[in-house]
Amino acid sequence: MSDNTEVEYDTAKILAALPHRYPMLLVDRVASLAEEEIHAVKAVSFNEDFFQGHFPGRPIMPGVLQIEALAQAAGILAIESLGLAGTGKLVYFMAIEDAKFRNPVTPGHLLDLRAGFVQKRSRVCKFWGKASIGDKVTCEVNFTAMIADS
Repeated sequence: MSDNTEVEYDTAKILAALPHRYPMLLVDRVASLAEEEIHAVKAVSFNEDFFQGHFPGRPIMPGVLQIEALAQAAGILAIESLGLAGTGKLVYFMAIEDAKFRNPVTPGHLLDLRAGFVQKRSRVCKFWGKASIGDKVTCEVNFTAMIADS
């Protein structure tokens, strides 16, 4: 992988990289992918299951799901950067730190998901993540994940 480049990373490739499936698959597209950073997108639709209860009459995407979307994007980054595609390895959350929620995410938004390595090792990686809508940051977080057999 070289510099930040446009990539052909469609839904089929996302499904091949991640074990998540509907309704927990929260990455719709990868806009760019580099050795150390990913830019992915989640199209937030009114039909999302969580909007039924969060909140009726004022639908807001839960912050924990924004973090999950960032973690899934980071999982794709780890799988690609560490050459794990097709190995059966999975990326598991270990820790979430310094989570901050800045602005609400509502139906109709395209949520930009940017994540990158803070530390990259063969079994444990640390990441930063930032979700935003346009120039408005919605969520920032640091998290740790481990690479393990499925």
